[in-house]
Amino acid sequence: MTPEFHRIRRLPPYVFEEVNRIKARLRGQGVDIIDFGMGNPDMPTPKHIVEKLIETARHPKAGRYSASKGIPGLRKAMAGYYGRRFGVKLNPDTEVIATLGSKEGFANLAQALTAPGDVIVCPNPAYPIHAYGFIMAGGVIRHVPAGSPEEYLSGISRAVKHSAPPPSVLIVSYPSNPTAQWVDLDFYREVISLAKKHDMLVLSDIAYSEIYFENNPPPSILQVEGAKDIAVEVNSLSKTYAMAGWRVGMVVGNERMCAALARVKSYLDYGAYTPIQVAAAAALNGPQDCVEEIRQIYKGRRDCLVESMRRAGWDIPAPPASMFAWAPLPEQYKEAGSMLFSKLLVEEAGVAVAPGIAFGEYGEGYVRIGLVENEQRIRQAARNVKKFLANADEILGRAHNTMAAQ
Repeated sequence: MTPEFHRIRRLPPYVFEEVNRIKARLRGQGVDIIDFGMGNPDMPTPKHIVEKLIETARHPKAGRYSASKGIPGLRKAMAGYYGRRFGVKLNPDTEVIATLGSKEGFANLAQALTAPGDVIVCPNPAYPIHAYGFIMAGGVIRHVPAGSPEEYLSGISRAVKHSAPPPSVLIVSYPSNPTAQWVDLDFYREVISLAKKHDMLVLSDIAYSEIYFENNPPPSILQVEGAKDIAVEVNSLSKTYAMAGWRVGMVVGNERMCAALARVKSYLDYGAYTPIQVAAAAALNGPQDCVEEIRQIYKGRRDCLVESMRRAGWDIPAPPASMFAWAPLPEQYKEAGSMLFSKLLVEEAGVAVAPGIAFGEYGEGYVRIGLVENEQRIRQAARNVKKFLANADEILGRAHNTMAAQ
């Protein structure tokens, strides 16, 4: 028997696939699925960005290889965004790398920074690439509970004390996917202080920095004095401009870490299609009213979700930021766990969510709900959920009988 490849053995089955298989089967049967499972923006990319792509694609040389670290115009636009939004000055030549989305940037950073056996401090629950990018690079993950930013912060020193060898990298991600929590600059000041004390590099994921619903926008860790000595930030245009499929992200900050990423990328890719990069620069440099429009769409959906589900009997806290709600399991299904709940919800109610366990062991007891359906569909989902909750005993009874028979 052929053994499984080494790196593949380190990756568990992708938990989302269990729910995805059920969705595919039901859709094949003609069932209408209201899908909150993936953070996949459904609104169109703003018109001026698309037009810039089309205009540039018509150039006779548009199809040639691009630049792996990003064309100069895009890197300048990214630096300009950080200057306007956060008051952070970046050198576009040495402190900005354009990536194929934030996920690729994060994974290749892990490749660039990690030696086999290096210990990485990672929040749990967290977006899977935060841990598995480093696991694929040969690192060892020290999971720290992150039920709240305060819990995570208090657990970092304990993780450092009880790790051998000492951790080399600390990961932070706010606004958080999946928990939707966000932090202020005081949190980042403590993170930088701790990281310098324990000789750790810091990777901050801020992909949802423009999707917020409170008065104050989320800050950047690079606003902290001295942060660029040890930190980089991973960001993305995916959610800000409804450009998820365009795959445009950035890694900015510490010059040495950016240089390491650029070197890795130089062996792996030639950068995104040049017209996409030109259009991304137009997004960052152009009118920003579209960002506010997208933000308000998510806010309307958030409010609709919270109120509709409350009336259906499911109390979901209103997320302060991101395009997700982090919802505790309804009382009737708490004992079932997030995976069984998610499978039953899509099978019995036609509503798909992401099980909390997919984001780590401390995500159990929750599901993540993406704000990726319109308000009419959200209200329909709530009506389906109301029946699902009312019939919980019957549904769980059938599920347990089925499992017992297998």
